[in-house]
Amino acid sequence: MKKIRILGTGMAGFGAAYRLRQEGLTQDLHMYDKNSYIGGHTASFETDDGFIFDDGPHISFTDDKRLQKLFAENVDQEYETLKATVNNYWKGHWIKHPAQCNLHGLPSDLVADIIDDFAEAKYKGNGDVKNYKEWLYAKFGETFAETFPMVYGKKYHTVDAEKMDIDWLGPRLYQPEMQEVLKGALEPSTPDVHYVDKFRYPTNHGFVHYLEKFRSLANINLDHNVSRIDPKNQLIYFDNGSCVDYEEVISSIPLPELVTNIIDGVPDDIVEAGSKLACTSCIIVNIGIDRDDFTEAVWSYFYDPDIIFTRLSFPHLMSPNNVPRGGGSIQAEIYFSDKYRPVDRTPEECIEPVIADLKRCGLLNEKDTIVHKSTLFIKYANIIFDLERKEALKSVHGFLDDIGVRYCGRYGDWGYQWTDQAFKSGEHAAQKIVDR
Repeated sequence: MKKIRILGTGMAGFGAAYRLRQEGLTQDLHMYDKNSYIGGHTASFETDDGFIFDDGPHISFTDDKRLQKLFAENVDQEYETLKATVNNYWKGHWIKHPAQCNLHGLPSDLVADIIDDFAEAKYKGNGDVKNYKEWLYAKFGETFAETFPMVYGKKYHTVDAEKMDIDWLGPRLYQPEMQEVLKGALEPSTPDVHYVDKFRYPTNHGFVHYLEKFRSLANINLDHNVSRIDPKNQLIYFDNGSCVDYEEVISSIPLPELVTNIIDGVPDDIVEAGSKLACTSCIIVNIGIDRDDFTEAVWSYFYDPDIIFTRLSFPHLMSPNNVPRGGGSIQAEIYFSDKYRPVDRTPEECIEPVIADLKRCGLLNEKDTIVHKSTLFIKYANIIFDLERKEALKSVHGFLDDIGVRYCGRYGDWGYQWTDQAFKSGEHAAQKIVDR
């Protein structure tokens, strides 16, 4: 019987617990969470007036049959399967996603410049691409890059494109052929090429419902915020005064917290490396209204710098049980970061500007009755892939490997992880224990 402790009860934490259960290593397996509820970043909150809002937008679009089956079983096969209808808003224009091959209806001079630049970029050598800005220029040309992804990227990542690397991209930015760009400029209807086609979402109780049956995998200890880890004596201390020993520990705690505030005896160079790891914070504004017919998109991107939110999602389209009958809901995301754009307002101060911009975009009108307003503050939201990340992360991970602290999840791996990737990250961390 090994004393195994998992710090965090999100997708990654339960991925680790699930893998350990498969190996029979759960006799002395305990999970700890600083919150009074499970889920971490995949938590869901049910309001007194009948709305459900997740801790930011979450969906499951994995192609992994094993995980599809596992998650479906966890919700007793009660899930919604939805088409990923996505659009963009730019200066009064609603544009099908992705914008690069859906230019129809935009100002003709802009479209001509985009196509001209795209053609030039397509047929010349890219050279040595050093950052995200150079990558955008090489793939799309300067006009499109500077009008759309560079502006959106600054709102989402809070940092200029020339200060970002390209390790995070994967399939996220579709790279069309010239024919696709031309057809999308000439025709109002185009094929769907978004990397998410369909996705699943639990019918009841929000996204966190995927995790509920995992509670039986381990002893769950809520309201346990880790204050200190002593790796020499293998002890974990909590703010509530309790202390536990361990033989193996798996952590999904954000790396900067772990190496700058929690672990004893961290060398100065590792503390410095940890302080270089950047992440956005997010203010979420949740709005509930008395109708549900204001959009067909499940989420929308906003490119205008003077619109307060970066992205909107619409929980009532994920599941009808996320809202009272006949109601609609909107979740707005506003991004900050300690390193590049410090928080300069309270969540409550964002509510009225969000409502004003929803009306400006035509999603709300003066006749709408707003029946719910609430906010969330997410301290750790999205990893910023700036140019300091790679070397700093290598140092931090090397140190944790040396002292036997396993790490997992978005904030342990310090990567851009979707639901299935976070779960597998936890499984991978657990496998290291199994292999020992």
